[in-house]
Amino acid sequence: MGLFKRSAAHADEITPSASPPLDSTHEKDTDITHAETASAVEHHTKWKVSKAGDGDVAMALFNSPDEIHEAIDPAEEARVVRKIDLMILPYLAVCYAFFYIDKTTLSYAAIFGIRDDLHLVGEEYSWLSSIFYFGFLAWALPTNLLMQRLPIGRYLGFNIFLWGCFLMMQAAAKNFAGLATLRAFAGAAEACSDPSFMLITSMWYTRRQQPIRMGLWYTANGFGIALGGLLGFGIGHIKGALPSWKFEFLIIGALCCVWGVVMFIFLPDSPITAKGLSQREKRIAVERLRANQTGVENKHFKWYQAIDAVTDIKLYLFFFLGVVGNIPNGGISNFGTLIIQGFGFSTLVTTLMQVPYGCIIAISILTCVFLNDYMGRHGRQTRCWFILIFLCPNIAGSFGLRFLADDNKAGRLVSYYLTGPYNAAFVMILAMTTANTAGHTKKVITNAVLFLGYCTGNIAGPFFYKTNQAPQYPLGIWSMIVSHLTEVVIILILRFHLARENKRRDRIQSQMEGGLEGRDLDATAFSDMTDRENLNFRYLY
Repeated sequence: MGLFKRSAAHADEITPSASPPLDSTHEKDTDITHAETASAVEHHTKWKVSKAGDGDVAMALFNSPDEIHEAIDPAEEARVVRKIDLMILPYLAVCYAFFYIDKTTLSYAAIFGIRDDLHLVGEEYSWLSSIFYFGFLAWALPTNLLMQRLPIGRYLGFNIFLWGCFLMMQAAAKNFAGLATLRAFAGAAEACSDPSFMLITSMWYTRRQQPIRMGLWYTANGFGIALGGLLGFGIGHIKGALPSWKFEFLIIGALCCVWGVVMFIFLPDSPITAKGLSQREKRIAVERLRANQTGVENKHFKWYQAIDAVTDIKLYLFFFLGVVGNIPNGGISNFGTLIIQGFGFSTLVTTLMQVPYGCIIAISILTCVFLNDYMGRHGRQTRCWFILIFLCPNIAGSFGLRFLADDNKAGRLVSYYLTGPYNAAFVMILAMTTANTAGHTKKVITNAVLFLGYCTGNIAGPFFYKTNQAPQYPLGIWSMIVSHLTEVVIILILRFHLARENKRRDRIQSQMEGGLEGRDLDATAFSDMTDRENLNFRYLY
């Protein structure tokens, strides 16, 4: 089913592609020939499309591949990119700040007395930390499939509003069961967050630009921690009829609801339908993505792409990166304030001590993505290396928390702060996922599986922090060490796999007519082919 309307003068025709299959499990590419009649003269132009005979929605802006080469002044393109940045990044950044503030609300509630007020005993606090991700896990795949079918901006805004409502309702919880139920629903509402941000970033930006843009909205993670510390400090001073932990849920939940409404109204769904862009600006926005070979969007679920995803080793590597990358996060985000309080700080000072931690995270992310961009502009493949570099402080900090003496409070506090830069490594993992997955259905499946791993890690993380081991939590710290070292091994395997596949494709295409320089990149730019189906696709590592 093509994107062009069929009529007596318009017919779609599927023909075999000249490109050979990558392996025996993949059929030959197909061509779609769009025949148009203009002034009684017919001319035929070939678009290659996926095996389903269905291209990307971006094809609707162009009548033929020739039109994607219309002259674009670099200054005009720069203006369009700045306009896109203002249309997209502020909404995602503020939203992401709220995401991380939410993840620390329970941590602040713990030092504000929620454990005593709700009579939490044993591992119940750890369960409250993990139950959020059970809701996230249960709804991860359905919400990703809905994102493919529904306008993504409005769907995201609706979920943020719903998530804020569930957060506010947690202030009314009377016991463990009620709070656990509400946290599970809040987790389900948030399940669309990171995957939708990744899809939106891939729809608007080139593969080289994606790490910086992801870094910019993910940096709000660090600012969210810092802002959460300041909010916690301010809320701790409220003297009202309610305990401070209830104000924490009510205030942050209300702010999330307001922002959900803002996103529903103003966040565009795609470059094709964005009301803030003229028709030419839309074409410029899309033409920039031609080299991505990943397209913009396709609303149809394609089973062959789902099969391609589950038979691709990258899917499982990304899943395990999601797990081992978030076992430390699941522990630190919920027990960080308790670890700091264990250094001897008062409750309110503990909230303020999170501010430097958040700033370190923000600086680490920005340093990582801009250095990677600099290396990318000079033709270097450095994404995996930067992941490893920014894991080193975390490994050092984890060993410091485990082996420094309890009375060495300054050293242990510095070690805690060193666990922050791992967020920069995770940003690069997200960028690796979007840059190395093509085919809209395959992207949706891959993002969902990555965040299944994300949920698994965040569920498991808190259970390594045993109540009877507070405030040193040796088992929890060991879980961080082992997870990060495992992550190093997986990253090296992923880099080796992607580099080998690129060399294989170069070898195949160099032996074809026209060689590497003669590749027809235009025909596959908006084909909605998977990365394994499209021989023109090259991996970034």
